[in-house]
Amino acid sequence: MYNTKGRYALMAIFVIAALACLFYEQYQLAALAGLFFAFVLWSHFKHSSVLLASKYFKNGEYEKAERILAEVPNPDRLARNRRGYYEFMRANIALKKEDYDVAEHHFQIASRFPLGGKNDKAFVLIHLANLALRKKDGERSRAYIAKAKELASTPKAKEIINKIEIEANNL
Repeated sequence: MYNTKGRYALMAIFVIAALACLFYEQYQLAALAGLFFAFVLWSHFKHSSVLLASKYFKNGEYEKAERILAEVPNPDRLARNRRGYYEFMRANIALKKEDYDVAEHHFQIASRFPLGGKNDKAFVLIHLANLALRKKDGERSRAYIAKAKELASTPKAKEIINKIEIEANNL
């Protein structure tokens, strides 16, 4: 759970340790340091700082979460299970800023990746339905609601779905 600078520092330490081990002809330790370096590098591209950002996001520190998410070098390289959370957080932060087009874009991407469970996926679809309602697009809203109904498992989600469905039918 390091940010980018911490991960770079850790990689530098492993490179220095590997070089020192090579200098003292400790090849097994140098190989181990190289392996640790490779693992941190792999985790930098596959997991990045999404877990750290989610910590801030859950605590309501959206500015910090956004700053940490901005450190992700290439979201397309993230592991599938991390990419969904990355897009979900980016979408919710955009909603907080009332940037609805960006939020819709990120929610659409998040809907293609695995999240915590079916109910989490239902909330992504609920957000998309709500954003479609903002644009007065009842047909798309009803399509999102139909999929969300299949996935929703909590009473809160079902209640929100019913409210959005009523509004979509009134359009």
